Amino acid sequence: MQITRRLEFDAGHRIPDHQSQCRHLHGHRYALEITLVGEVIEAAGQPYNGMVMDFSEVKAIAMRHVIELWDHAFLTYRGDTAIVDFLAGLPGHKTVVLERVPTAENLARIAFELLDPVYRDTYQNHLHLEQVRIYETPNCWADCRRSDLFDHSSVKS
Repeated sequence: MQITRRLEFDAGHRIPDHQSQCRHLHGHRYALEITLVGEVIEAAGQPYNGMVMDFSEVKAIAMRHVIELWDHAFLTYRGDTAIVDFLAGLPGHKTVVLERVPTAENLARIAFELLDPVYRDTYQNHLHLEQVRIYETPNCWADCRRSDLFDHSSVKS
């Protein structure tokens, strides 16, 4: 069974090498979708009976490990030194310095990497993170699937 929880946050970024508007400082109302796969729990009398995972627990984990870090922050790339230095000069500014350029594709991958170890198989229902989808706009999104990171059998030599 597959379940998905959607959360939203606001953040700024820029794509320093972009040849159009995205090279400028700007922001988005991002949406993050977390998709988990597992068996439906059958535990009569328990609060999680009939669920893969309680949606409130899915939310709490995503809030703690991604949303609270990124919401109302400027997401910047370590190699974009002019912006990193500029933001460091703003007292109390919420800046998140990333090892990758903050494109939708990279943000989806980073979020997957942050969340994968914390969604655990707590109820012996084979629970695991299957996909993270991040919407940069309502019409543009990127998906990072488990197979994108861990299934290398389809990679051609």
